[in-house]
Amino acid sequence: MKLPKQIPTIVASTARNGISKARSGISGLDEIMGGGFPRGTATLLLGGAGAGKTLLALQSLVNGARQFDEPGIFVAFEEASKNIVAHADFGWDIPALPQKSLFFLDAMPSFDLVQSGSFDLSGMLAALDAQVSSMGAARIVFDAIDIVLTLLDDSFAQRREVHRLHDWLQTRRLTAIITSKIRRTDAKADHQAPFEFMQFMADCSIVLHHRVVQGVSQRSLQVLKYRGSSFEENEAPFVISGTGFEVAATHALERGRGLVTDERVSSGVERLDTMLGGGFYRSAAVIITGFPGTAKSTLCGAFSEAACARGERTLFVSFDSDAGEVVRNLASVNVRLERFLKNGMLRIVSARAIAGSAEIHLMHIRSLVQQHGARCVVIDPISALSKIGNESTAHGVAERLIDWAKAEDITLVCTSLVDDASPSGEGTAIQISTIADTWIHLNYLVRAGERNRGLSIVKSRGTAHSNQVRELILSETGITLADAYTAAGEVLMGTLRWEKEMSQLRAEEETVLSEKRSALRLDIEEAELEARVMLLQRELDAKRTERDLQAQLDSRRESQQLLGRSKMHELRLGDAKIPPGT
Repeated sequence: MKLPKQIPTIVASTARNGISKARSGISGLDEIMGGGFPRGTATLLLGGAGAGKTLLALQSLVNGARQFDEPGIFVAFEEASKNIVAHADFGWDIPALPQKSLFFLDAMPSFDLVQSGSFDLSGMLAALDAQVSSMGAARIVFDAIDIVLTLLDDSFAQRREVHRLHDWLQTRRLTAIITSKIRRTDAKADHQAPFEFMQFMADCSIVLHHRVVQGVSQRSLQVLKYRGSSFEENEAPFVISGTGFEVAATHALERGRGLVTDERVSSGVERLDTMLGGGFYRSAAVIITGFPGTAKSTLCGAFSEAACARGERTLFVSFDSDAGEVVRNLASVNVRLERFLKNGMLRIVSARAIAGSAEIHLMHIRSLVQQHGARCVVIDPISALSKIGNESTAHGVAERLIDWAKAEDITLVCTSLVDDASPSGEGTAIQISTIADTWIHLNYLVRAGERNRGLSIVKSRGTAHSNQVRELILSETGITLADAYTAAGEVLMGTLRWEKEMSQLRAEEETVLSEKRSALRLDIEEAELEARVMLLQRELDAKRTERDLQAQLDSRRESQQLLGRSKMHELRLGDAKIPPGT
């Protein structure tokens, strides 16, 4: 076989579970495999046509060369290497890799050679021996081994060549990836591959699934086996993005990285902050639930405005409206976002859920957050991820979004339509209320010909919060929360609440007037009593004065009488003295 011109290129190992592992460098994949591919042995990569086998194998090889300084060889049995490189348009810049780091070998079997009956892999392996030695290769990919095996005469010849390849890999201790197509990728077909006997030679086996569910493309992979190592056994969704493979780990690998803090951030509604004991916690996951029209988006707008006013870059992802509509609609309730769009603090992105799978949206959201450097993120509504074709994956996507936001210290506010099947009418469509830190529920109250909005806090972890229902009032002056009244066990809002307020105000005014009248009456009675006391006191003083005067008069009269008798006696008796008391 002719060896093509080498394309220049530049690859670390991780020990887990007692065996050495070679990292793939693919986001999420190494975590699922507990550290990477088994070093010095083969990994079998299975999948249907278009599942992404070649892409995954090539990306791991490029990452090995560029990131971990491990030279690699790519052996192409089905497609010419120049076409493979041309199709790998993911920003890898394969031709720019340093020399002796990545080598491509076109090994498509010749039809004439196969028909002659002299076909085997010995010649190719001899050529690879020389190449491995010259470049010090540590990794190798055999892409589409099924093409070669299909062209052989019988199962004996197929097994002979598989054993030949296995012995060669065992001797060289290369970290190998061998790809092969299978007819179907459902659970039953995974063990009915045409060349199932190849499983013996692989310490690790991975199958790629590509399904179309109600018109929506869904991709996932599963590690079927991994000798000597623990691994994540469940299917893990993946997407093929602008940078290549991105695999979603099915467990919260990033939990614990986020900073736990007591810092609060405003909801944008002053009284709601009071109900929450000061606002949301920094890096919290907040879910706002309710039926359409209950003002979920309005509360998101208020939060975004408050965040931008604090100088925190914010991303607002809307599945319902475009940026212009969001700004216009929120301005009607005095939430002004236009100035923050202009100064770059706020970015509003319209993302229709029908445009792709939930995994695609998660990938785009993470990319947008990183591009904008957002500290606060709004997803309105996150329940849009569960639209037709995404029902089975939406919950996992939402859970990973929350885990990722916490790991990045991002405050996340999401809205969700309520689940119609929920007995209380408060459950979320994708069942994420249990993992949210704060849950705010909005509802309608229809009574007396009016539809009014109510707000309550279902839960807010780590903080005391109000258990009261408040009426949510939207007006051109802004968003306010008013006390809701109860009468005979029913909550009163709107006109009924206003009538109750007026009635209570009139009752309070009547009470005040009655108290004033009572006070005035008491003042009058007190004044009357004081006047009577004063009059009696004057009468008493007059009687006392009269008594004193009478005493003085009696004393004077007595003195005069005594003097008169003495004078009269003197005149009658001459010089004789009248004895006292005579």
